[in-house]
Amino acid sequence: MRLLFATRSHGKQREARGILEAAGHEVVFPDEVGVPESAAEAGLEVADSFETNARTKAEYFQRKTGLPTVADDSGLEVLSLGGMPGVRSKRWASATGSPHDVDLANNAELLRRLRGAPASKRSARYRCVLVLLRRDGAVPEVFEGACAGRILDQPQGDGGFGYDPLFWSGDLAKTFGEATETEKAAVSHRGRALQGLVEALGSTA
Repeated sequence: MRLLFATRSHGKQREARGILEAAGHEVVFPDEVGVPESAAEAGLEVADSFETNARTKAEYFQRKTGLPTVADDSGLEVLSLGGMPGVRSKRWASATGSPHDVDLANNAELLRRLRGAPASKRSARYRCVLVLLRRDGAVPEVFEGACAGRILDQPQGDGGFGYDPLFWSGDLAKTFGEATETEKAAVSHRGRALQGLVEALGSTA
C-alpha cells in the first residue's frame, strides 16, 4: 500500500520508513507529494490528547492529498511532573529555531524541572498514538505504543532525537540516544505503534 505519513520530522520519517517499507509498503511524506508547509499546520496539535491531535492531522493531510494517511502524535510523560510534557513535548520550552535547537531547549527544561530529583522521581514513559485514515470519511483506525524508562540527570549518546539522550530505556538498559535505530525500533513507543499498524495493513514483503 502507498501511504502518506503526515509528519515533517526527519526523525519520525526515518523510523516510519524503516518499519513500513520493511513490510512492503511505500511511504511518502508531505513534501514529497507537493504539500508545502503552511501556517495552518500550527493549529493541528492544540488538543489535550495524542489521539485527537493525530486524528486532526490525518484528516487534514488526507483531504490535501487523497492518499491513505497515517498521522502520529507522541511525547514524553514524566510521572512526578503529572505527565508533563505530554502532548506539549515538542513545544514545552517554547523554543524556536532548528529542530536541534528546539530539542536542546526542551531537554534543558526537563533537566531544570527534575534538578535534584532522586531516581524514584524520574520514572517516565514515551507514548505514541497513530491514526490511519484509509480514505475520506473512513472510520479512523487507532494504534498505540508505549515504553517505560527513566530520565537521567545528563544526556548520554547523540543518536535519536527529542528527549532520547535523556531517556534511559528499561528494555535496552541504555538511553535511546545510545541505541541503534534497529534497537530503538524494536522497543520504542513509535516502533510498537507502527507494528500494530503493519499488522492491520498486512505485510506485503
